Amino acid sequence: MRKSVFAIVVVLLALVVAGCNKHETYADQKKKETAAIKKFLLDSAINVISESEFQTANYTTDVAKNQYVLFESTGVYMQIVRKGCGEPIKKGETTTVLCRFSETNLLTDSLQLTNNVLYYASIVDKMSVTNSSGTFTASFISGSSVMASAYGSTQVPAGWLVPFTYINVGRPAKEGDEIAKVRLIVPHSQGHGMATQNVYPCFYEITYEKGL
Repeated sequence: MRKSVFAIVVVLLALVVAGCNKHETYADQKKKETAAIKKFLLDSAINVISESEFQTANYTTDVAKNQYVLFESTGVYMQIVRKGCGEPIKKGETTTVLCRFSETNLLTDSLQLTNNVLYYASIVDKMSVTNSSGTFTASFISGSSVMASAYGSTQVPAGWLVPFTYINVGRPAKEGDEIAKVRLIVPHSQGHGMATQNVYPCFYEITYEKGL
């Protein structure tokens, strides 16, 4: 029932966006997306760093300076809030990852979807993630995902996979251990099917924890 309510809300929001975009060309929609991202960067006082700067900083972002690294090839911006306990997903490994997230549509500036509120505390999105020689693929596990229920697909947005190269995916085992947490700005080309279809960017805050 909870997931059904989520799905209805998301579909209604998508219809609003689609209605607004109906008479626009794809080029017009991309311009609106770019403008929305630029506005978010400005309004949030985000300090964008290059991939070379990110590498020099040992693949970390300074949260105190509100740094986000821009991956030029995809247009994804990422801030690593916590690298997390445990270890990175090894090459050749397939593992279950648990995620809590919030998704904000940057065109409408509205919280569009989340499983990160008390009412939905029992729902944590599960996905199966595989590292194939440094390339990550993943799918949501059917019946255990707000994202899959809302968008009708088990495909994990490509933008969600970007952090796996740089974070640890573990489970807290001792005092002080924390799971990985990132913030992402994901353009439509790296987002879920509805974002791709309606050409809108999303801002995500996501935690990643190793499943049992």
